[in-house]
Amino acid sequence: MSKASNTTPLPVIVGCGGINPAGRVSGHHAYRRMVLDALPVSKQDRTYRSLAELMGMTNSLGLSSDEKRQICNNTLIRRIENFDPDAVLWQSTLQMQGADEQPLSFVISKRQLPNSVPDDWKVTELTDGQVQVACTAPLTTMLPELRPSKVTSAGQLPSGFDPAALYPSRNHPRGLQLAVYGASDTLGSTGFSVEQLKSMVAPDQFAVYSGSAMGQLDADGYAGLLQNPLLGKRPSSKHCALGLSEMPGDFVNAYVLGSVGETAGIIGACATFLYNVKRGMDDIRRGDKRIVMVGNSEAPVQPHVIEGYRVMGALAEDEALKKLDGTDHCDNRRACRPFSSNAGFTVAEASVWIVLMDDELAMQQGAQIMGSVGDVFVNADGYKKSIPGPGIGNYLTVAKAVASARAILGDDALKHGTYMQAHGTGTPQNRVTESHILNEIAQKFGMAPWLVGAVKCFVGHSMAPAGGDQLAAVLGAWQDGWVPGITTIDHIADDVHHDHLNLPLQHVEIDPTAMPGAFVNSKGFGGNNATGLFLSPNQTLAMLEKRWGKARLTEMQRKQESVIANAEDYDNNADNGSIAPIYQFGEGVVDGEDLDIDPNELAIPGFPNPVNLRLTNPYEDMS
Repeated sequence: MSKASNTTPLPVIVGCGGINPAGRVSGHHAYRRMVLDALPVSKQDRTYRSLAELMGMTNSLGLSSDEKRQICNNTLIRRIENFDPDAVLWQSTLQMQGADEQPLSFVISKRQLPNSVPDDWKVTELTDGQVQVACTAPLTTMLPELRPSKVTSAGQLPSGFDPAALYPSRNHPRGLQLAVYGASDTLGSTGFSVEQLKSMVAPDQFAVYSGSAMGQLDADGYAGLLQNPLLGKRPSSKHCALGLSEMPGDFVNAYVLGSVGETAGIIGACATFLYNVKRGMDDIRRGDKRIVMVGNSEAPVQPHVIEGYRVMGALAEDEALKKLDGTDHCDNRRACRPFSSNAGFTVAEASVWIVLMDDELAMQQGAQIMGSVGDVFVNADGYKKSIPGPGIGNYLTVAKAVASARAILGDDALKHGTYMQAHGTGTPQNRVTESHILNEIAQKFGMAPWLVGAVKCFVGHSMAPAGGDQLAAVLGAWQDGWVPGITTIDHIADDVHHDHLNLPLQHVEIDPTAMPGAFVNSKGFGGNNATGLFLSPNQTLAMLEKRWGKARLTEMQRKQESVIANAEDYDNNADNGSIAPIYQFGEGVVDGEDLDIDPNELAIPGFPNPVNLRLTNPYEDMS
């Protein structure tokens, strides 16, 4: 059976990986950390071993109860470790003047004199290269001091995991370190090597869509560019380039894949992941691309970023958390409390990626079927009262995603076989606005009670990759049969709309074969809204069989055996140090003189298939 020419290719998920506060995403280990207590002992032990090796613990087999407790305490949201929240560097303005109306006098090295000596300075040379300065006017300077942060909670990668130590990181910003690791992990999860993937299609049929919502904001990125001159340091040649928002995708193209295909970094604040998934989905549906790698990387657990969100009133401050609990102790582990009495969101770091193939290529290559992209919708908010405030755009995206699920799956499957992974940030505003959207849609489409999860309660809000954190939890639930509950809360807030929603406080067991679809919702500052419909592995296989026939499906499953074995071999060795991230700096570089160009095709060394130059006129009806 062959596919009809007028059919739409299905974007199949054939790889998923990365790193977030719950651990390594591939192999569903990050998901399993969230539902650890609901899993059978064998799966618990396997995920404990993954985390122990990832965290550098020497004894990953036969872990004691204390060691398992240590692993749990040093993953997910917890007290900040990336910097000392009790001693954050600030610069305070200090004005000095001499006593008793006398000039202010001080001694410094001659080399420390400013290029332009102020008119009111009298400079006297001393011995040993020193000068004495007498200043008649008040002198304004900066005084370094250490202050405690008012926010001490964050979603951080497992303690002891250092992506910079795994490859020659060369002062890369942390977000790019995570991108190299996350993309490498995702490729390992596919069961194919980079060379195998590149041999499947023409170079321009392989795309990478990636970015970060905020750019790289640590000292090796934009923070260094902007702060160094004020700290007595110089910006480096790397600060400006490596801080760019699209740089995670650039790094994957240049150092992980060696791709010459299409690339883009579509930025949509906290909806960035789904924005890029939509781009990949659209390209595969049109037949423009056959393999697309989508992912995001963000490392915003920095004191200046946290302070910026805090002064917006967006973060859960320690004092507010204490007040909620009626205690003088800040419960960092429960900082994020979606749909309950809460105080703000919790910043997190993560790098999450997926690999998409069109269904025909997945069938031909025997790729793993982790699920597929049913649809993704993006809408703006319209006129707004404030740029960070919510608007109506998310009503459109959720309603359209649900309507698409009804069209693809049928009305009964929509009502009884889908659930939602909500944006669920843990802010007072989100709990009201998002719950109203979901509750209204559930009522109008007759889905009550609609099961709704919110995994930010475990991993925090990673900005651009946040939708990837949610999708990884969806894929894991289809594997192990548990939807993570909102376990950091003990009640639903009074102003939450939930007459038609099921907001579970404990993990919910599902039958993956009876749950053909799931939704991922994202709401971002500025009016960036996206909702994605994802189809289960079973649903995807059923659709493949209908399109290609049972014999072709059986053939694909036979080819899958070696692919799955490769992925399992990667999974068993991914954390013990024997497999380094893919990082090919300066290797396989191709110059223009190396290309073989003729009027019909362009051949590139290292790519088995040429680029087709036999292009047709897209405006033939107008020519």
